[in-house]
Amino acid sequence: MTRHDPALADPAKTAMAELRANVSVPFERAYAMPKSVYTSPEFAEAELKHIFARDWLSAGRADTLKEPGDYLTMTIAGEPVIILRDREGQLRGMSNVCRHRMSTLLEGRGHVRSIVCPYHAWTYNLDGSLRGAPAMAANENFCKENIALPAVRVEDWLGWIMVTLNPDAPSPHAALADVEKLVGYLDMGSYSETFRETFRWNTNWKVLAENFMESYHLPVCHAGTIGGSVDLMKMTCPEGSPAFNYHYIVKNDTVPLSLAHPSNTTLKGDERRLTWLLAIYPALLITLTPGYFWYLCLTPVGPDQVDVLYGGGMSADWMADPEAASHLATVKALLDDVNIEDKGCVEKVYRGLLAGLSEPGPLSHLERPNFEFATYIASKMPQA
Repeated sequence: MTRHDPALADPAKTAMAELRANVSVPFERAYAMPKSVYTSPEFAEAELKHIFARDWLSAGRADTLKEPGDYLTMTIAGEPVIILRDREGQLRGMSNVCRHRMSTLLEGRGHVRSIVCPYHAWTYNLDGSLRGAPAMAANENFCKENIALPAVRVEDWLGWIMVTLNPDAPSPHAALADVEKLVGYLDMGSYSETFRETFRWNTNWKVLAENFMESYHLPVCHAGTIGGSVDLMKMTCPEGSPAFNYHYIVKNDTVPLSLAHPSNTTLKGDERRLTWLLAIYPALLITLTPGYFWYLCLTPVGPDQVDVLYGGGMSADWMADPEAASHLATVKALLDDVNIEDKGCVEKVYRGLLAGLSEPGPLSHLERPNFEFATYIASKMPQA
């Protein structure tokens, strides 16, 4: 009689076990993550529960919400959320579900003076308190003062809107203090967002995250755009931390906006030409240069699709340049082309993951961030 193994009956537990085995070896002997962690619907559900519902996620840049009443919406592990600028100018998060018959309240982005339910016109103030509800006087249990939209934690971290459903998650200022030590000299909070777009790709969210984390693919996948500006031998992939990984590239003069502005006398030496690639776990991916930044915020849609928030902008000294608009248009066009190339690459990877003859191969020394990302994913999953 054989002993029953619960993991064999639970695809999520099987994938978790395979992932833990995958990251149990030293990096020098590491392989890419097992296929199950990308393709299993059960593992995708486990990620929502144990990662996306527990960790800090980003809704993009704080300066997208400039005035009181400016808002945006997002969904975190199935939970509809509103992020807005309140009357006092502070960022505030709250449930995007009415406390009456549970309709969702707002959609997309916009500006409101108050939050009005589209179903029965229950109206909430910008702090989430109930302002009024028509035709409720006859209900003896109704007390306006006792009704409010549940709060959701929001913080401004270096100009990023950070959101979590977890009341116990350490502040991003604490968890990501080492990011500030690395790139604080660039004053990321002073950069201004100039574009913000969304799209959906047919791949697993981790495939896209890993694609961002390694520049090993740049010379080939991006041969038509930025591949020529990268020297793999000058690429550095140091060890990251439990909350993020990073690497950096010393750029040449191919893209002037990626360098410090000529008027900038603060940055010295390689500081003037370093491009940082920061992967803030689980799903905020930032490219930061002395002149511009761009980012991706990822939201899984099952195992085989990912919704992407894509934005970017410029540093303060480049924003003040009379030719700023022209420089930005050039870089934006380049980044759009880079995205098209990335889409092709990451969708090909997902199709390969579904193939019966495919299997994960050994990692290059330039893919240390991918191994650290796999270690992070494994650390968030429950033990069998």
